[in-house]
Amino acid sequence: MLVESLMALALSGGTAVVQAAGTDAWNGLRRRVADVFAHGEPARADAELERLDHTAEVLSSANDTGSERLRQEGVWQNRFETLLEGLDAPGREQVAEQLQEMLSFVAASTGDVAMGTGHATAREGSSAVTGVKRGGGSQTGPATAVNTGDADAQGTGSSAVSGIVNE
Repeated sequence: MLVESLMALALSGGTAVVQAAGTDAWNGLRRRVADVFAHGEPARADAELERLDHTAEVLSSANDTGSERLRQEGVWQNRFETLLEGLDAPGREQVAEQLQEMLSFVAASTGDVAMGTGHATAREGSSAVTGVKRGGGSQTGPATAVNTGDADAQGTGSSAVSGIVNE
């Protein structure tokens, strides 16, 4: 069984694959994912590229994009977990480093994303955001908020936003 940090990395990897599909980051990500699985074997890289292209095709043609995105995230999370479980400690460390680099690449290329968030309520002078909140003037890259939940402000000085906030 994988330690929690590697399971979280596999989850993030699955999310990154889906997040990058259909964006300018896709080609760079698909090559990185293929390299993670291929271990220097061109035939394995080609097979992974086909799987990734299938994922992108499924996501672009889905009627219910939200549930299909979740399904594809799970598929890729499972693939990353299975890969990590089958490696010895040095191999896991190497793949974990590749996954970290891949996540950094996607984050820099696609920016912040919030999708299908729940309801948030700000009370008694507080604030609530159901989307992306960027603070400190360090916003880089794009931000996307899709199907964000309702945000309510209750009381004096409270604020609530459903979408993107740059502070």
